[in-house]
Amino acid sequence: MKDDHLSTVTLGMGCFWSPDALFGQLRGIVRTRVGYAGGTLDHPTYRQLGDHTETVEMDYDPRIVTLENLLEVFWNNHNPFNINAYKGRQYQSLVLYRGPSQLGVIQNVMKAREEQGKGKPDTEIAPYSRFYPAEDRHQKYYLKRYPSAIEALSRLYPSPQELTNATLAARLNGVAKGYANLPAIQDDIRTWPLGEEEKETMLRLIKRIKW
Repeated sequence: MKDDHLSTVTLGMGCFWSPDALFGQLRGIVRTRVGYAGGTLDHPTYRQLGDHTETVEMDYDPRIVTLENLLEVFWNNHNPFNINAYKGRQYQSLVLYRGPSQLGVIQNVMKAREEQGKGKPDTEIAPYSRFYPAEDRHQKYYLKRYPSAIEALSRLYPSPQELTNATLAARLNGVAKGYANLPAIQDDIRTWPLGEEEKETMLRLIKRIKW
């Protein structure tokens, strides 16, 4: 899939491990990565986060899944009220927007949720400036609990960065967390804009994983 078709959004909703799995298993999500954003400290780390927030950043195909869809998943799957009271800004409810178009969508979704009686969240809405990828051990955290999965995927994605950016790894991270099941992921793979041989290789590979 060509990246010129894709959009990107960066969200904070508590510890970033679960959001990575939650969004990664959705159709239309091409890649996910976890990291630190929203603050001012240069080169933050997990141990020295400064004023940054744990976030998940995702590239998605808006022809398949819209920003409106993603924002509904975002607000329906964490507590956006007074979340800042826990560990300062680390687990803050946060949306970082790219440009006025994304901001307009965010405002419209928030307004619609208020009209539905869901309240106005304390989510911070701010312009995107920079995203710092988290350490490798935090990427696809739940998937890495299954050595069989990592061993199998290493044949297709030999470097940590390739694994982090792989759509297949994002989907299987959702399976590892329990957000998705393998039959649904297999059906999704069959719709990907890849050659039939490449898709069959992926399907055979994931059948060998011991969960």
